[in-house]
Amino acid sequence: MVDHVPVAFRGAPPPEEPLPLPRRHTLVLLVGRVTTIKLAYWAALTLIELAVPRVLDRGFTERFPLSIALAAVITVLALAWARWQARVIDRRAGGIERGIPTIATTFAAASVVASPGSLPLLLIERAESLEGCAPGVSCHLEAILLWVALFAVGFVLIPAVFALSLRSAH
Repeated sequence: MVDHVPVAFRGAPPPEEPLPLPRRHTLVLLVGRVTTIKLAYWAALTLIELAVPRVLDRGFTERFPLSIALAAVITVLALAWARWQARVIDRRAGGIERGIPTIATTFAAASVVASPGSLPLLLIERAESLEGCAPGVSCHLEAILLWVALFAVGFVLIPAVFALSLRSAH
């Protein structure tokens, strides 16, 4: 008679059910959070780069270390915000669990929706790269390199921190 009893009743764990696919509300929540973080990141950096020359009446070379320091602070805040937002449970949509679809959506949303938000910062850095130079010649390539680094943070690092901080399905 024991042979007719299902395995689950013999003390073995029940067979795992396949995880449900992410719901539309969950994916909308994910896209909204990642996009908001990235747009706020680039908006803050853009405002800082607009304000620094007005606050410090100095040349580019003297201002640039402050730009780097402020960009580093904003980056740390954005990464902490991404980590926190990945773990917050929404009352209506629930939590977001880590899985291939959610990670892929994180990077797709981050690249398609929010990346154009970095273009105003690029224009400012391009203008700063020309500051004090011969007409049409960039003599401060470090301004462009700063934009490339900040773009990489927004395009790769913020979504990666968000994706890795998502709750595990197990």
